[in-house]
Amino acid sequence: MAKSPAEIRELRAMHPKMRERDFARIHGISEAELTAAFVGESVVRLNPDVAVLLEGLPACGEVMALTRNESAVHEKIGPYEDVKVGPMSALVLGDEIDLRIFPKKWASGFAVRKDDGEGGVRHSLQFFDAAGNAVHKVHSRPATNMDAWNELGARLRADDQSQTVELGEVPDAGAVDAAAAANAEELRENWSRLTDTHQFFGMLKKLNLERLQAMRMVGNQYAWPLDPSATEQLMHGAAGISLPIMVFVGNAGCIQIHGGPVAKVEPMGPWLNVLDETFHLHLRLDQIVEVWAVRKPTSDGHVTSVECYGADQKLIIQFFGKRVEGHDERPEWRALVESLPSLAQSTAA
Repeated sequence: MAKSPAEIRELRAMHPKMRERDFARIHGISEAELTAAFVGESVVRLNPDVAVLLEGLPACGEVMALTRNESAVHEKIGPYEDVKVGPMSALVLGDEIDLRIFPKKWASGFAVRKDDGEGGVRHSLQFFDAAGNAVHKVHSRPATNMDAWNELGARLRADDQSQTVELGEVPDAGAVDAAAAANAEELRENWSRLTDTHQFFGMLKKLNLERLQAMRMVGNQYAWPLDPSATEQLMHGAAGISLPIMVFVGNAGCIQIHGGPVAKVEPMGPWLNVLDETFHLHLRLDQIVEVWAVRKPTSDGHVTSVECYGADQKLIIQFFGKRVEGHDERPEWRALVESLPSLAQSTAA
């Protein structure tokens, strides 16, 4: 049974410190419904207008960008720079904050004020998809230009300040008709003709294959399964030699990318954390069901990645070696990936 905004607020008062996503899941509501219940108190409804948002954020200076899915949280601190907005997607290509945004997936937005527990207030701009799942959040920082932040909030303020959201379904873009899917030979032939990693999605669409389905079909020349321990070994290995890597975490509405070395890698319970100055990652290792090493041909030599999938067969997180366009990938990255234990090795052991 749906809960009214008053019921949601009453329940929240009983569990004020529980994380929003955990609270929403436990009480059978979406995070967007939880946030909307406080409109008129600590929350203001916003139009989920990506163009206006990205036009105004550069003036705010240093902020924290957060993108997550069910199993990974990706946080980057810095300014929004080099913004490009197109009809189907938008890009932020700064040295620190690097995003691929899909505006049609953004269904609702909110400006949120929250006590920080130390007498101050934390400010954030939060955006959700049609199902009420968070697609992207922007948090203020001590160095944020709050005049520009408040001006942006005023520009985004919605006429509708109701305390409810109408939820819908987010179409599964990866769903395919298995009966019409290509066979392994067709897949290998098309895979071998790739000249750029960005062609990969188009190839899957053309062959009517899901991403993980393609990994399982293509054969060890292009993809091989890794032991689940490989993810943690990868992160510690990269940190140990200060190897610049790229870390992709995304959902239906946004993909967020870290490009550079990682240093402070710390496991904590089921979580693997990166706690660096401008990059924080929180990854649920226990929710990773399959790990794959993947090779894609390009005009500059093949590019190697490590991809982690959950029980729903959806991509959780993706790792690449950071490289310069027009150059082959770093040999240290390639060697690190090829040193990771394969699933066949761990099974034999």
